Amino acid sequence: MQRLIVAAVVGATLLTSVPAHAGTAHRVDAAAGWLARQMAGGERLETEFGGVKYPDQGLTIDAIFAFAAAKDADDYADRAIAWLAKPEIADAYLGTDGESYAGAHAKLAVAARVKGQNPRAFAGRDLVAGLKALQAPSGRYTDRSQFGDFSNAFTQSYAVFALKDTKAASYLAGSQCPDGGFPVTFETSPCVSDVDATAIVVQALRTAGRPTGRAVTWLESKQQADGGFPSAQAGSNANSTGLAAQVLRGERAAKARDYLRSLQVGCDAPVADRGAVAFDAAGFDPATATRATAQAVLGLTHANVATLRGGGRDGAPALRC
Repeated sequence: MQRLIVAAVVGATLLTSVPAHAGTAHRVDAAAGWLARQMAGGERLETEFGGVKYPDQGLTIDAIFAFAAAKDADDYADRAIAWLAKPEIADAYLGTDGESYAGAHAKLAVAARVKGQNPRAFAGRDLVAGLKALQAPSGRYTDRSQFGDFSNAFTQSYAVFALKDTKAASYLAGSQCPDGGFPVTFETSPCVSDVDATAIVVQALRTAGRPTGRAVTWLESKQQADGGFPSAQAGSNANSTGLAAQVLRGERAAKARDYLRSLQVGCDAPVADRGAVAFDAAGFDPATATRATAQAVLGLTHANVATLRGGGRDGAPALRC
């Protein structure tokens, strides 16, 4: 299950203090380094609810993707995938005792492939078989759970990334709204297009060789004057813009990346915060900056989840000031 969590930002004054030699690549390195330093035990990211921190497998996978895209913090990615491969960690994410979550199977299968591991033999499970068992005749993947079905456009898209499943791609293409965008949830009326969902679906459909022109046109129409993209809950933000920047081209992609760079914490901030990318211009918030930074790195590097592979430098580089 994919859950996008919002994060926060810094003002433009912070960016003016970043030296000229700190170009795009260096800022991506610094973002990956900051993200790596947030990992508990150097192996996992956590989410806090009610003052209690819980291991977050999905967010940890987002970090693995970001490290692969940046070609940095590869040792952190190694430890993260090893943590995810522990049966008790994987079981809690994928479901046990009759529970089985499609989005988790798909996303973890992609993460295993990114790190060069076999998704058919990961954490004592066959992630591919487990995912295929959750596919309906229509091509849609759904959860098997007493708590309800939380599958959505992200579930379906990650299944396409994991399996290159043409039937899944056909179902995904058929969910397109009349205006050209794609909804987060399927088979609802009216069909409401969503920036985040449209961006991830465009990437999945391209993987399957499907046309995406109308969807890209709709997505481009949502770009704001600052270059960012809004979510259903907020204005321009790093999460939505990071997703959109992965699939855009040309000037619009450049504007989106400029917006993401404008949100990076610079040298006037406390040392521990430097390099992070926050959710919007409201100010840095450590509780939400982890997901924003991970999404921003993918957008800044124009990462393609379908072809993303791990490897690169070890360590957690800091922003040079």
